[in-house]
Amino acid sequence: MARRPPNILLFISDQQRTDTMSCYGNDWIHSPNLDALAAGAYVFDNSYCSQAVCTAARGSLMTGLHPHSHGCVVNNIGLRRDTQTIAEMLPHGYRKAHFGKWHLGDDAFCQHGFDEWISVEDDRRPRYTRQDAPFSDLRHWLVEQGHTPTTRIGGTDEFHFGHTQRATLPAEHQMGAFVAAHAERFIRDNPDDPWLLVFSTFEPHPPYSGPYNGMYDPQSLPVGPAFLRYPEGHSQFNRSRADFYPTDRVDGQQLDEELGWRRLRAQYFANVKIIDDAVGRVQRALDESGQADRTLFAFTSDHGEMAGDHGMLEKRVFYEESARVPLLLRVPWLSDDAQRVCGVCSHVDLAPTLLDLAGQPVPSTLPGRSLAGALTGADDLRRHDAFIEWNGDSPDLPDRNLGSAAINAASARPWRSVVTGDRWKLNLSASDDCELFDLANDPHELTNLFTDPAHDQRVHLLAAKIRQWQLDTGDSAPLPQM
Repeated sequence: MARRPPNILLFISDQQRTDTMSCYGNDWIHSPNLDALAAGAYVFDNSYCSQAVCTAARGSLMTGLHPHSHGCVVNNIGLRRDTQTIAEMLPHGYRKAHFGKWHLGDDAFCQHGFDEWISVEDDRRPRYTRQDAPFSDLRHWLVEQGHTPTTRIGGTDEFHFGHTQRATLPAEHQMGAFVAAHAERFIRDNPDDPWLLVFSTFEPHPPYSGPYNGMYDPQSLPVGPAFLRYPEGHSQFNRSRADFYPTDRVDGQQLDEELGWRRLRAQYFANVKIIDDAVGRVQRALDESGQADRTLFAFTSDHGEMAGDHGMLEKRVFYEESARVPLLLRVPWLSDDAQRVCGVCSHVDLAPTLLDLAGQPVPSTLPGRSLAGALTGADDLRRHDAFIEWNGDSPDLPDRNLGSAAINAASARPWRSVVTGDRWKLNLSASDDCELFDLANDPHELTNLFTDPAHDQRVHLLAAKIRQWQLDTGDSAPLPQM
């Protein structure tokens, strides 16, 4: 390892499923910069988010804790001031910057151990704990570029990046490009002391439209066997969502016809080009400043996107498209070649891993494990389990309207899931139809085996794993009687 502590670059995309990348089997997507990163990185075959929604997942990425421990169990909850982030776990010798989407409360303000802060969102201003909140850095910049905010939020006009206005901006004015410019500046301005840079952007999160529309032909776009396949025999939550979407119109696409779904899906995949552009700019800054060989580069996403699989959109569910996320680790002092890491891991493992690889102590309070041993062959993640949560919502902790009364009611029910290294997934809810999937033989999760008597023993074994994890981590979500 380099004499000084290494730099740490944590790049977080938003709502990016694994099959948007060549290293996860996509042989048609145009992503040369992500391909180049993967060619020199450890590629984790099966990495899972802690909970498939933005705030909860990002809370885990920042803290190394499960959502029920860090407290951000649904969107729009701020991270507690006394909950440490990775920035607060690193020593003072590090320069620490967070550029981009925060989504953990008071987004405009530098906080939680970071020294530098570039803000990008204004739509949560009405929920800030401070009344003196400035507009985001991105808003000011977009106005300077000649754009006019058109979304009314909290009495002021804003740029809402979850709104179709984002799709009208050119590629060079997307959030990813804005954050990349600041990341380039930060990297070049800090050639000597070690640094932590969290690069967090919004793409390819909806709207399902953007500056690269037309990159892929909807008619010839490859799809898998789960595309528009109704989740018969699966949970009520999943069935209620699949029932809803054909009645909806999303970003100009009517979803009662296959072509509308295909257009939406093609445009979603095209938005990955914004991420690829940003990765290329960051990597060039590392190379040109001479810091690439002493920088630990981690790439992941907060959660995935259904994009029409099982007949639904967005996230919030345990299906692979929603809960499984890309995870690349470039550790140049260990390897410059592409390496596959089999087995499973979780977002709660990422903070311990980054600290460990940087030669820093890992707090004993973190429930995850360092993945450093898996890089050298000392640890086998095929013996590892990953746990995923859905904490539902309530009048005190509301999510947004998800489209129908049936979906909202089903969404309120908590769930717990385990994914094992030998590729089984058990999803449990005390008030819904549970699910068991054999991912090795049914990777698209078409057949729910939960009620199959041949798998009773496996269901009990995996349920015991979830109960033990609950005891170990202080989780009190109800589980069904087995």
